[in-house]
Amino acid sequence: MSTDPGGILPAVILAGGRGTRMGGADKAFLRLAGRPMIAHLIDRLGRQCAPLAINAGGEAGRFAFTQLPVLSDSVAGQPGPLAGILAAMDWAAALGAGCVVTAAVDTPFLPADLADRLRRAAGPSGLAIAASADDTGRMRRHPTFGLWPVRLRGPLRAALNTGERKVMLWAEAQGATVAEFGATPFDPFFNINTPEDLAEAERLGAGL
Repeated sequence: MSTDPGGILPAVILAGGRGTRMGGADKAFLRLAGRPMIAHLIDRLGRQCAPLAINAGGEAGRFAFTQLPVLSDSVAGQPGPLAGILAAMDWAAALGAGCVVTAAVDTPFLPADLADRLRRAAGPSGLAIAASADDTGRMRRHPTFGLWPVRLRGPLRAALNTGERKVMLWAEAQGATVAEFGATPFDPFFNINTPEDLAEAERLGAGL
């Protein structure tokens, strides 16, 4: 099990996606069960981790209603979620935390025990990635849902500066282990990429 020498476990919501299949909409503000998508992530992560922050580009003021800090990427050119993970690591290190959890903003049903199971799954590297079963029973990894030791921020910054962009490829190179989650009653990492996905999330989350 990974331990956090700082005694806290912060988490960062990765909200930097461009929402191209949603017509360019900012997915953090899509309405689900009458609330912005990001509000569901804050609720679920806030029961597991503290403090919370958001990683996003653009005008930070649009997140003011959340009362959470907004972290921008420190690597230019919108390099994707790996840069958001680096921003999360840097923020967590400044808090004195030993690791940080990340989660994607477009996945409103994330497991209530995500953080705990990531920590229990972490091996010697201290880095763990979530995975869940697909329709065939095969485990599918979800690399934006992870537990990241802040001691890896130097290697990650170097990798980004040399062009690395694939989260899972970099995580595997650091010795990442996998925390497996079942799909009961549906995949808790169901993510919203299209209007049809949003409609399905409304159906699945009738009790949200």
